[in-house]
Amino acid sequence: MVAIVDGGSTKCDWVILDDFNKIFLKTETIGFNPNNIAADLIVPEIEKNINLCSVRNSITKIFFYGSGCGVAENCATIERELRKFFHKAENLIVKEDLTAAAYAAYRGNPAIVCILGTGSNSCFFDGKKVKIKLPSLGFLMGDEGSGSAIGKQVVRRFFMQKLPSDLHSEFENTYHLTIEEALKNMYHGSRPNAYLADFNKFVVERKEHPYFRQMILEEMKNFFDYHVLSYEESQTAEINFIGSIAYYYEDILRSAASELHLNVGQIVQKPIESLVNYHIQYIL
Repeated sequence: MVAIVDGGSTKCDWVILDDFNKIFLKTETIGFNPNNIAADLIVPEIEKNINLCSVRNSITKIFFYGSGCGVAENCATIERELRKFFHKAENLIVKEDLTAAAYAAYRGNPAIVCILGTGSNSCFFDGKKVKIKLPSLGFLMGDEGSGSAIGKQVVRRFFMQKLPSDLHSEFENTYHLTIEEALKNMYHGSRPNAYLADFNKFVVERKEHPYFRQMILEEMKNFFDYHVLSYEESQTAEINFIGSIAYYYEDILRSAASELHLNVGQIVQKPIESLVNYHIQYIL
């Protein structure tokens, strides 16, 4: 059996293929970004999944594409922990999530491929090679346009009393959030980026509010400025997006791109099915 994993910071989507490359099962675990989760928590989290426990000794090949895996040390961490659980896996390939995004968004033409989920990133894919021009700086210094960036904006503006009175009251009544609780989760929690990204639920439900619409528009322009415009192909190539943030804020994302004269192509919320199809067609 073959396991194909799309690993975000918030969750991992798993698809297990049988010996005939047919889907045997689909399941989820929490995200395993090595920058945000202790390595010794990975195996216990996998062990919580009954489906994965049932096939652990049948899986011989694993393709894991994960956020935070653009660094060799992090790839080694994920591979080491996965091998502790999947003892019979002879081939175990760990790559950054941008490779998965490039594969999932590929439609036969070269394109800039972007991730806008809990975190953010970009690359250029010509159908064979993934070109990553810019580094991923994570949620502390980077991840522009991402769920964690938007969540950080709304939490900061709430505490600094920058939200309009109606949004301030609604946020206060929804979360009853104290500064002590927020700081504890941001600085001492196990997955602070996912914690911040969770506040997008509040923003998405009110994304047509003029204040939030302008806030998101500025954040999307920020993303294009930092992650897209430096590619020489940005003015001619189609720009495709993977991730829930791109999906939920699609209209605002396209408005930001239009103001910058950029061509946004397809937006895929969950890339796992397209990723599996790419493996069946081009790799397996």
